[in-house]
Amino acid sequence: MTLDTVLDILTGIFLLLGGFLSAAAGVGLLRFPDAIARLHATTKPQILGLAFILLAIALQERQLSTILLLIFLLIFQMITAPVSAHMIARAGYRGGIIAPNSLLVDELEQAIDAAPELEDADGETDGADAAAT
Repeated sequence: MTLDTVLDILTGIFLLLGGFLSAAAGVGLLRFPDAIARLHATTKPQILGLAFILLAIALQERQLSTILLLIFLLIFQMITAPVSAHMIARAGYRGGIIAPNSLLVDELEQAIDAAPELEDADGETDGADAAAT
């Protein structure tokens, strides 16, 4: 068996793993009950699935410029996907679309209650806290 054959087999395995994890993320998006669970189901396997697919591309190309670009793409996704999921979850929590029974510990409620209210230039309170009062 030659090196190209081994790399082709590994590429196929990595593509199948990446496709499976990406499909699992899609199923989790459809099946889970609330926004927090859906974000968890889409972010975690999506990053690992993307890593497998990028690794498969790197095995086929084997050029330094392509590998550097793929590393940059993976790092960018590893930074932005969890941060965006975190911000969407916080917005969902503040918007009230999170199922209360899905949280075992609610640390964000104490942080929101302790945070000072923001005021805009007119001296009025801003955001969801103003609508609640």
